[in-house]
Amino acid sequence: MKLLITGGAGFIGSAVVRQAIAAGHAVVNLDALTYAACLDNVASVADHPEYAFEHADIRDRAALDRIFARHAPDAVMHLAAESHVDRSIDGPGAFVETNVTGTYTLLEAARGYWTEAGRPAHFRFHHISTDEVFGSLGPEGRFTEDTPYDPRSPYSASKAASDHLVRAWFHTYGLPVVLSNCSNNYGPHHFPEKLIPVIILGALAGRPLPIYGDGSNVRDWLYVEDHAEALLLVLSRGAPGESYNIGGENERSNLELVRTLCAILDAKRPKPSGSYADQITFVADRPGHDARYAIDPARIARELGWRPSVTLDEGLERTVQWYLDNEAWWRALQSRQGVGTRLGVGAVSDPHRGTVSGANRRSPEE
Repeated sequence: MKLLITGGAGFIGSAVVRQAIAAGHAVVNLDALTYAACLDNVASVADHPEYAFEHADIRDRAALDRIFARHAPDAVMHLAAESHVDRSIDGPGAFVETNVTGTYTLLEAARGYWTEAGRPAHFRFHHISTDEVFGSLGPEGRFTEDTPYDPRSPYSASKAASDHLVRAWFHTYGLPVVLSNCSNNYGPHHFPEKLIPVIILGALAGRPLPIYGDGSNVRDWLYVEDHAEALLLVLSRGAPGESYNIGGENERSNLELVRTLCAILDAKRPKPSGSYADQITFVADRPGHDARYAIDPARIARELGWRPSVTLDEGLERTVQWYLDNEAWWRALQSRQGVGTRLGVGAVSDPHRGTVSGANRRSPEE
């Protein structure tokens, strides 16, 4: 099967690219190479005969039409998105442009290609989304595919809008789509502004390890390679029009997570004295910070036979080791715009000058 994967130079997208090639698929990686993209993420498959790269923006309809015509994919896996909650607070326009307008443009290009090809039954458009569209949970319960949407940030609102567009294209035009909503991903190649790499790299640098609020916010963590495996399964075996929640079944509060990372670092690269946990500090909370996310993956387990294979403790140990072994990768990304600067604290966004942060502290990001 030939897959057109959007956002394939990003964190999750590159894991899907690598795993798809390993599984014997041909892959066309379409990426605009914005600030969070890194072609080093797919260096291991760059010379593979079944891999091709297209530098293009999903908002560019003419480019999309050329790419569909040139490569004739059997399926689209749509991962390209602006995904950073704090950046969405400072500059929501980019999230609407990419996640809403971009998804619309890609849907229309895919529909045109599919229609011209005679509406083949095997074609699939797989839209990859987030659990954040469901809002915030209390101490009990988990998100299911039937949970009402209740997005709380510009990021999650833009992803909710894109989910609705994909479903509308299925019901109105018959485009054979599948959807999936995942919990928080982590693992190798995670961009350095996200929570887990922020803590690992900040600990190694001897900086304070900032935690929003009191650290009680809970997330369900999913190892990125488990997620990539699930996405390929949903693509190949998911029913058109259906949605599948993909969760790691690994809930942990932010404070517990940070303490676990510090303990792993204490064992793998001990400080001359004390623990990395001594660097933990608490900072002002993010506006509208959701209290808890948790995915119920019963449908994908029941219908497709998938369950996560990597425990959180195992995955965190693998992740820490990867960052210790790949310093050249993360050092090259630390100079990119916004990395190492706290975002999402009431910054003013000027469309002509970009986003000006309201503070200059490193911060944990989900």
